[in-house]
Amino acid sequence: MLVFAGALYLYFPAPPERPGDICHVFSERPAWYILARRSEKRWEAPMQVTMAIMRHESGFRKHARTRWRLFLGFIPVGRVSSAYGYAQAQDSTWNLYRTKTGREDASRNDFGDAVDFIGWYMDVSRRMLNLKPKNAYAHYLAYHEGQLGYKRGAHLNQAWLLHYAKKVEATASRYAGQLAQCRTKLNQATWWMFWV
Repeated sequence: MLVFAGALYLYFPAPPERPGDICHVFSERPAWYILARRSEKRWEAPMQVTMAIMRHESGFRKHARTRWRLFLGFIPVGRVSSAYGYAQAQDSTWNLYRTKTGREDASRNDFGDAVDFIGWYMDVSRRMLNLKPKNAYAHYLAYHEGQLGYKRGAHLNQAWLLHYAKKVEATASRYAGQLAQCRTKLNQATWWMFWV
């Protein structure tokens, strides 16, 4: 029974215990810090924003999926969208990322690939829409609606989405404050991982 439970954990690992505290998340999973920092440097995408987007998209669950569409209110007939994994990336956008970055083996349920994807997406939004890197509110809206949808203003009449983007912005702001307190400690604790 323990072997089965262990195998299930490897496939469906529990999300971090305290997702509202990014210092605790990175202390619990130091490799995530290294990977988020790598994405931040590569794409000029602040990790407080990439991590806030991931937290609100998937709750840091590697196999997260959208809800089922129901026929007659109870018969599942397919998912609402193809969004999957840590970044909740849809099939078409994920395939574009893999093609554009040359990372054909990237997987949506791999944290490093997912955080790199969010950084890449933010970089495209920054250049296409002239968004400031730390503007979590605008980046989330572009992430949710797509860059062309954001440009058309598809988000403007969706009060629930604007409200949700404010939550992402608040999380990114909280994460930024937390990182200011623990980033030096995280750098010291993980320096050796850069050589592995």
